[in-house]
Amino acid sequence: MNTAADPRYLQVARALRQEIVDGVYPVGSQLPTEHALCDRFSVSRYTVREALRRLREDNLISSKPRSGTMVVPRTSTSSYAQDVMSIDDLMAFASGAQLVIQASRMLTVDADLAQRTGLAAGQEWLGIGGYRQADGASHPVCFTEYYINREFASVGRLLHRHNGPVFPLIEDMFGRTITEVHQEISAVLMRTDLAARLDVDPGTAALEVRRTYITSDGETAQVTINTHPASRYRYSMTLRRISG
Repeated sequence: MNTAADPRYLQVARALRQEIVDGVYPVGSQLPTEHALCDRFSVSRYTVREALRRLREDNLISSKPRSGTMVVPRTSTSSYAQDVMSIDDLMAFASGAQLVIQASRMLTVDADLAQRTGLAAGQEWLGIGGYRQADGASHPVCFTEYYINREFASVGRLLHRHNGPVFPLIEDMFGRTITEVHQEISAVLMRTDLAARLDVDPGTAALEVRRTYITSDGETAQVTINTHPASRYRYSMTLRRISG
């Protein structure tokens, strides 16, 4: 969310990012010169350079000496994207598991949801809930809850025909880059409203896996909570010694 209290370089970066996403500066076109951007936004050259650095980190532009700054196609082969996919693999989602959406609505974060998600109470987010179903399985793998920042809520209309993580949609539609994913695994008791569909008894052991997706601007784009029956969940990690 843009605020006047944000540093000027972030305000400039967000303005240019939105214009790139909206097609004001299409792929292959050049951005105005640093001098022109300084005049337009009434900022110093240092501020403009910091803004452009943010856009380069988001894989939106490329700058070359004497060639200027050009808008480039976004790629999906960054090391971060591969890391996130490997996390998804480690979290033991069944191969080919698809989200069957049960509910999707805008909601206001109350005290209970704030505690579960880490979001601030009183804010409005898009809430989506559904079961992940693997091909041929007699019961779902887990129950998944997505909480998507209101700024990016329009991705919700794509989820009924989308199979895979949500964050690449946010990156592609809004020109943002997810730079951090915070993960927390908690032992909980299976909720009564989920037990029957997951084929377990209410109150039996379950695990909640919460991931918080942070953009390069430090903004929370999405929080995901997956609730797994403990008896059907395994977390695997390999630790390697780093020499030197």
